[in-house]
Amino acid sequence: MNQAILNALAISLALTLIFETIFFFLAGKRLGKDLLLLVLVNVITNPLVVLCHSLAFYYSQLNAALLLIPLEVFAIVCEGALYKRFGQEFKRPYLFSLSANSFSFAAGVLLQSVVQGL
Repeated sequence: MNQAILNALAISLALTLIFETIFFFLAGKRLGKDLLLLVLVNVITNPLVVLCHSLAFYYSQLNAALLLIPLEVFAIVCEGALYKRFGQEFKRPYLFSLSANSFSFAAGVLLQSVVQGL
C-alpha cells in the first residue's frame, strides 16, 4: 500500500479519535466502557471511510464531496447501531453519532484550513 495512503489513514484516525473523544466528554459522557466503544467503533469505520473515499476519488475522478456524503452516512448509521447495541450511556445513539461525526468533520476542516494557511 502506498505510504501516502497509510499516512493519511493514520492522521485521519488519530485526529478523529482526538476530536470525537473531546466531543464525548463535552456531551457529558463519562463511562470508560463507552469511551472504549467510541474508540473501537472509530477504529473500524474511519479507516474504511477514508480508504474508500481515497480509492473512489482516485479511480472515478468524481467530486470529492459527492463521494464523501454516502460514506459519512454509512459511518453514522453503523456507529449509531453499534452505540445502540453495545453502549450504556447513549440514549440517542444515532444523534450522538451524527453529532460526533459532524463535530469531528468540522474540526478537521478548520484544522486543515489553518494548516494550509501557514
